[in-house]
Amino acid sequence: MDIEKLQKKPPYGMIAILFIGAFTALLNNTLLNIALPTIMDEFHISPSKVQWVTTGYMLVNGILIPASAYFIQRFTNRQIFLWAMSLFTLGTFAAMVAPTFFILVVGRMLQAAGSGMMMPLLMNVILVAFPVERRGTAMGVFGLVMFVAPAIGPTMSGWIIEHYSWRILFAIILPFGIFSILYAIFKLRNITPNKDIRLDIFSLILSSLGFGGLLYGFSSVGDFGWTSSHVIIAITIGFLALVIFIVRQWKMDDPMLDFSVYKFPMFALSSIISVTISASMFSGMLLTPLYVQTVRGISPFYSGILMLPGAIVMGIMSPITGRLFDKYGAKALAIIGLSILVVTTYLLSFLTMEDSYFYLMTLYTTRMFGMSLVMMPVMTNGLNELPMRMNPHGTAMNNTLQQVSGAIGSAILLTIMAKHSETVGIVLQKQAAQGKTFEFDIELLAMLEGINHTFFISTIFALVALLLALFIRRPNIPNIHD
Repeated sequence: MDIEKLQKKPPYGMIAILFIGAFTALLNNTLLNIALPTIMDEFHISPSKVQWVTTGYMLVNGILIPASAYFIQRFTNRQIFLWAMSLFTLGTFAAMVAPTFFILVVGRMLQAAGSGMMMPLLMNVILVAFPVERRGTAMGVFGLVMFVAPAIGPTMSGWIIEHYSWRILFAIILPFGIFSILYAIFKLRNITPNKDIRLDIFSLILSSLGFGGLLYGFSSVGDFGWTSSHVIIAITIGFLALVIFIVRQWKMDDPMLDFSVYKFPMFALSSIISVTISASMFSGMLLTPLYVQTVRGISPFYSGILMLPGAIVMGIMSPITGRLFDKYGAKALAIIGLSILVVTTYLLSFLTMEDSYFYLMTLYTTRMFGMSLVMMPVMTNGLNELPMRMNPHGTAMNNTLQQVSGAIGSAILLTIMAKHSETVGIVLQKQAAQGKTFEFDIELLAMLEGINHTFFISTIFALVALLLALFIRRPNIPNIHD
């Protein structure tokens, strides 16, 4: 494959089918959350059991994404896409017709086995197909897929669950999967460089235990608490396995996941900024629906509608941001975007019981606008510093970090909120016992204070990311043949 010739005329049709596959996989990720109560009723299961619909999906993703660097190097992008979409489509069909809860979970895990490979594969293809000076625009379109699909999922799901069966959610996804496979059979060709490498089974086991343990442990905090043996054992095993895994990768000549990507300063900086932003980003995704639905009593559907303009703005802005990145670089965009993120997150730390629906929508949408200027430019700037042979490791590392930081960030933020709510609740109850009257329910007031406090903590994270962004620079571009 002549990379220079390829980059002069990128295969847009082929990349389009990869985008459709990735969009389908990401849309699927968020469709089912709102349907969990309905699934509980149909299969007569407990809340802790129904969580395996999402937990099982997340664990398979967490195991496969770190291994994606090996698969992308070992197999052609055509082989990976066809296998990934076939597994995803088979899982979608199994989940749609599932006669038992066990089959539903198996279907979801098959979906995850397919979708776990899609993001790293697509990012790697973009890095190969586009020269550095045009890569921002391409990654901007990728950002549209990455952010819009998960954002519209809850809104669409809320409406469907309200009017139809939860199985319709899978029926909508299925035709896209089938179309992607058929199109790929005839049109998809290989463009990524491959080499004959051996999979180190022990590294795969360590990676699965490490990342899988951490993801399961931190994701279980909300259900079991920090002192639960489930949580402590999972996090301990995950941490120890991850340490051994990292040490092993550093010593290997041909590692499964090459941690030497962190020798490149802009890639390392982009990773730190992305992880820091995640804490702030997840606060908006978790706390806004909690405030709107639980504290203010707004329905899940209208909660989704409130967050929809933010998704639309991100969709519109992602390609524009990509073009601006190609012209001006990541630093200016990141500073502007993170400044907006700091201000809007700080304003969200002063929520009241009377804030209007329009005010909340405007604030959330503005926040998403700021986010659209940050995520993809920072990530692309870091990846641009890597030589082509390390692209699979860079994309695998980025996607793995997003998974892990999301789980850890969510657990920490929800814990902060719960603890602060509990403390405030005790104070308010003492005041009520002394004869003070309250306009609203004490429990809701305590939760509101907990949400505001957590948004303030998130503001600090966003501020740290803003300070780090001051050190961003255009990286030295490696030779195309490195």
